[in-house]
Amino acid sequence: MTTTMTAEHRTIRIPVTGMTCAACQSRIQRTLQKQSGVDDATVNLILNDATITFDPAATSPEALVEVIRDVGYGASLAAPDQTALQEQEARDDDAATEYLTLRRKAIVSGIAGLFAMIISMPLMSQLAASMHAHGGASNVGDPFMRWTMTVLDPALRRVAPFLYAIDPRVTTWLLLALTLGVMTWAGRHFYTQAWAAFRHHAADMNTLVAVGTGAAFLYSVVATVAPDFFVSRGVAPDVYYEAVVLIIALILTGNMFEARAKQRTSSALRALVHLQPKTARVLRDNMELDVPVESVIAGDTVIVRPGERIPVDGAILAGSSSVDESMLTGESMPVSKAVGDRVIGGTINATGAFRFRATTLGGDSVLAQIVQLMRDAQSSRAPIQRLADRISGIFVPIVLSLAVVTFVVWFITAEQAPAVRAFAASVAVLIIACPCAMGLAVPTAVMVATGKGAELGVLIKGGEALQRAGDLNTVVLDKTGTVTEGKPTVTDIVVAPEGKFVQREDALLQLVASLESRSEHPLADAIVRDARARGLSIVEPAAFESHTGRGAIGVVQDGGVDYAVAVGNAALLADYSVNTASLQADVDRLANDGKTPMFVAVDGVLAGLIAVADPIKESSRAAITQLHAMGLDVVMLTGDNERTANAVARLAGVDRVVAGVLPAGKVAEIVRLQSLGRVVAMVGDGVNDAPALAQADVGMAIGTGTDVAIEAGDIVLMRGDLRTAAQAIALSRRTMRTIKQNLFWAFIYNVIGIPVAAGVLYPAFGLLLSPILASAAMAFSSVSVVSNSLRLRRFASALPA
Repeated sequence: MTTTMTAEHRTIRIPVTGMTCAACQSRIQRTLQKQSGVDDATVNLILNDATITFDPAATSPEALVEVIRDVGYGASLAAPDQTALQEQEARDDDAATEYLTLRRKAIVSGIAGLFAMIISMPLMSQLAASMHAHGGASNVGDPFMRWTMTVLDPALRRVAPFLYAIDPRVTTWLLLALTLGVMTWAGRHFYTQAWAAFRHHAADMNTLVAVGTGAAFLYSVVATVAPDFFVSRGVAPDVYYEAVVLIIALILTGNMFEARAKQRTSSALRALVHLQPKTARVLRDNMELDVPVESVIAGDTVIVRPGERIPVDGAILAGSSSVDESMLTGESMPVSKAVGDRVIGGTINATGAFRFRATTLGGDSVLAQIVQLMRDAQSSRAPIQRLADRISGIFVPIVLSLAVVTFVVWFITAEQAPAVRAFAASVAVLIIACPCAMGLAVPTAVMVATGKGAELGVLIKGGEALQRAGDLNTVVLDKTGTVTEGKPTVTDIVVAPEGKFVQREDALLQLVASLESRSEHPLADAIVRDARARGLSIVEPAAFESHTGRGAIGVVQDGGVDYAVAVGNAALLADYSVNTASLQADVDRLANDGKTPMFVAVDGVLAGLIAVADPIKESSRAAITQLHAMGLDVVMLTGDNERTANAVARLAGVDRVVAGVLPAGKVAEIVRLQSLGRVVAMVGDGVNDAPALAQADVGMAIGTGTDVAIEAGDIVLMRGDLRTAAQAIALSRRTMRTIKQNLFWAFIYNVIGIPVAAGVLYPAFGLLLSPILASAAMAFSSVSVVSNSLRLRRFASALPA
């Protein structure tokens, strides 16, 4: 159970057992949504859980569990202190157990079905001969049975002639016992859950299977106990025991493959859970101890050696290394770590050994937050699923009605064995019309897509965000930290020809850096960092004075000589009668390139220029090219001046720039675009751009791989790489295309399959669909939908395929 708090409401996730199809999911969801105090409820067939937002003053988790139980399904509250990692491990264990159980039942019932088919062939031959002698007709109206009698029966006569000497009554009673055993063991859940649904005045997939196979079984029992009743009416007392067993076997086989495929849809999430080591090496009382990772407490000193996984989050105390964070961020290059840097539990220490202090643990760890975000996303519902939900809610009653109509029409119009043919056709309709494929069409694609996104360093916060991202036609970018590095650096040093430092750039930089070491301005910090990177010594200025918006002046001593240094714009230097005209052309050139030039004067004489800029990220231009290739308009919003913004836009390839805007202005521009019918994504850092991220149709927050709980965005880009935004949009488009394919085939399958099973092709082509073939087709439909969704795992490109 997972619970989150809002201002007045809570959101809780409750595990649900017993769901088998979209009708189950839809019924639980509708019932929960009708409850007093429930704001919203989403039930997920794949995850087997219900996510409910409710008012604690009006209802409680315990009451909601009882509501689910009253509908006929299992539900219970998990341990309140269970982390997302522990929840996922428990769910994976349950899924593995479900798969193994289904496999065992499918294999046993399949073997029983083959045995039943073999011993049924002599029985069918004997019954056909008996009916021919009495002038009656046997039911050989479907191609599967006709193929069995014309191809398999002669081969069996040659291989096992003794089977044809067995009394037919012995064979039918043996088949009855075998079928009853399969129904009560392998297929028991179909009947118990169908009965539970009936008691609650509902119907689902189990209803269709139970009614279809139950009717076939009861018909066969009557034919076994009172065969003369049929013979006297000119109808062969055919039994359908082998059909019942094979239908159960085929449906279980389909369920088995479906369960296996569903496990694969959450492979990325499962891989994340397995990242966390089971033990950690901690230093306690000057001794190294290996303890369970759950026993690590905040403040513990943890030791990590080369090649080991980092057990928990923390900050390095001693040592340095390179850490592979690719599973969490999608970044393939190892990240250098030194004292003070943060490390993330689950990542791999590549080279050096180090010690770190444990900080965030358990449910607050980065890995647990990522798993929780992915689970929330996979539990959410894409808007496109509402269509499938509405159809699923009325689907089973409609199918039951069609089965009745099919029986009546065949009974009235069939020239030979009307009751038998009516019965077989109506059972085929019941069996083929399982709504599983519709229930799986959307959630399987969402699960695979969100898992694949996480592998690429893109956390998508739900099906709704995934669907909206697929409809985007405009992308709005923040400049600083999104298109640019967000960290100003020195780009140019120009020495004035008349100054004291001709061809002595380092000497000029050293003086300016020493002066600016007293400043807290970002441009000053860039100059100081550049000087230190060059190995220049920085001294404390003898005097310092800041002029806000203009620059700084002061005295710096170098080699026993005091220098009066002024750094700033032309207006500041004009106050000290310093002529800047000789470098004006350089100023214009640098400004046109998006750089911020600062004049430097030493002892009242122009000494040079130092230009600082926030460089464009290497990936930004490639990302914007990809966005253009996808047919998207790209707009850049920035609070910077228009000249600098235009220069950055020109270098990055941005279509349009809106400069000099505050956060409110960014929101206003997005509203304006939306009023023009544009579907807008905003890409920003998730802090200063939070209002714009919230206003956009899709907010994409730039993360760092450590700050994963960014609330402002619908999608978190865990790397500071704009190309992941293009990947997120391309993945969303591919996912929506897959979902539409799934829904199309799920609907078309039933639109075509039900009429064929009912026998509409029989008058023109003599084609009937055996209940056995119907069960095989039903199983195939669900597996095909899940398999189509699994193709998303191969998604790799940011460009549309």
